[in-house]
Amino acid sequence: MTPQYQTTFDPSPKDLAPIDRGLHAFNVAHLGQDVIDDYTRVAILARDEDGTIVGGVHGELVWGWLYIKTLWVNPNYRHQGIGTRLLRLAEAAALSHGVSKSHLETTDFQALDFYLKNGYEIFGKLADKPAGSTWYYIKKTFSHPGQDETSNG
Repeated sequence: MTPQYQTTFDPSPKDLAPIDRGLHAFNVAHLGQDVIDDYTRVAILARDEDGTIVGGVHGELVWGWLYIKTLWVNPNYRHQGIGTRLLRLAEAAALSHGVSKSHLETTDFQALDFYLKNGYEIFGKLADKPAGSTWYYIKKTFSHPGQDETSNG
């Protein structure tokens, strides 16, 4: 039988489920269930004296890497070291789980310089994402405090 093709924008979770299950089964067959199940979400929150979140970082520990999905600091709290502290705490949390490598994406108008100052290195980039900007793929290998940090990974 020849497949029929359908393009769908904003597909339903029901339509995506067989694709995700299929890839999951393929990955389990190649990596083993223990590697697939080695997944932990992590978040570090910064709160003001009223308990309001003024910054945070969240991501995943997966397949031996910390993937940083989002790091944000309220504009009223920027340039006070909060972003750096959040990043260091996320790296420390990863180390506590035996993970010493991190990766993320950022753009030239977001926080590229911040991450470069904090030891990350560019390993790829995509021009015009979004138009007129560049999307960067960056990574870092880190160690316990007091040990030398490297940028290899």
